[in-house]
Amino acid sequence: MKMSGEEVIAAPIEAVWKALNDPAILKQCIPGCETITMTSPTEMKARVVVKVGPVKAGFNGVVHLKDLNPPKGYRIEGKGEGGLAGHASGGATVSLETVPEGTKMSYDVDAQVGGKMAMLGSRLIDSTARSMAGQFFDKFATLAAQVKADAPAKVAKAAKAPAKKAVVKKAASKKAAKKAAVKKAPAKKAVAKKKAKKK
Repeated sequence: MKMSGEEVIAAPIEAVWKALNDPAILKQCIPGCETITMTSPTEMKARVVVKVGPVKAGFNGVVHLKDLNPPKGYRIEGKGEGGLAGHASGGATVSLETVPEGTKMSYDVDAQVGGKMAMLGSRLIDSTARSMAGQFFDKFATLAAQVKADAPAKVAKAAKAPAKKAVVKKAASKKAAKKAAVKKAPAKKAVAKKKAKKK
C-alpha cells in the first residue's frame, strides 16, 4: 500500500517538529496504539491493536526515526509482529515547510502486511491502511497546532541573560566607587587636622 498527502498546520515549523518527536502525541495519533515508549532519541517501542475485516490482532513492534533533518523532516519506519495474525511493516517520509498559514506537512506512506492478514486480500488491507494513515495525520495536525514551540523563547531568554548580568556589574561598580569615596573622606579630614596643627 502506498499513499501520499499533505496537511497545513496552524503552528510554526519548530512546534510541528517537536510534536513529531513526542511519544505522547504520537500515541494519541496512531489508531489502536496502546503503548509507545521512547528507548533512544531515534527509537521507540510500541503496541498497536489493529482490526482488518474479521481479524483483530495486537502488534508489538519497534519504530525507528531515520534521515533526521530538523526541523524539516525525517523518515519514520516500523515493524510489528502479531503472532498468528501475521506481521506488518511500513514507514512514512515526512517533510515540513513554512507557509504563510503556518507549516505544510507532506507525507509519503508505504506499508506491507504478511501472514494470516495478508490472506484477507489486498483491497481490504489497502483500504484499512489508508484509513489508519488518514486518521493519524488528521489527528496529528490538530494536536501539533496546540503545541508551543518553546525553543525560540529559551534562546531569547538566554540572549537577554548577559545583559542583565552587565547591569548588575555596573551597579556593583557604582557601589564600589561610592565606598572608595567614603574611604577617601577621612583622609581629607586628616590633612585638614595637620594643617591646623602647623598653624
